[in-house]
Amino acid sequence: MFNHVSVGTTDLARATRFYDAALGALGYRRTMSEDFGCAWGVEWPEFWATLPADGAAGPGNGTHVAFVAPSRAAVDAFHAAALAEGGSDAGAPGLRDYTEDYYAAFVRDPDGNKLEAVHLPYVPFPER
Repeated sequence: MFNHVSVGTTDLARATRFYDAALGALGYRRTMSEDFGCAWGVEWPEFWATLPADGAAGPGNGTHVAFVAPSRAAVDAFHAAALAEGGSDAGAPGLRDYTEDYYAAFVRDPDGNKLEAVHLPYVPFPER
């Protein structure tokens, strides 16, 4: 359904370090680096952190982005990497009551954007 998702940042270098670590823990890689933003994905730019044209980056109220994780260990690694790179905890790794096997962690990036890593054994991780 989606081609890509973008979040705003006020500090592209900080956001790049954060997302390299957090998304790298899930097996995603940086796919593009431009003056206005960077992107991560499996093969193409699926998730962007960008400098908004008006410079007024801020988190969306009620908005969050959930990333597919290949394992529960990857969810744990995502959470740890995000906190190590200046993110804040928004829900420690663990099972959620959404469904029986829903294992997830929630963080906020340094700009306040809410992110989730989720592992569901029946949702395939993107092929490389």
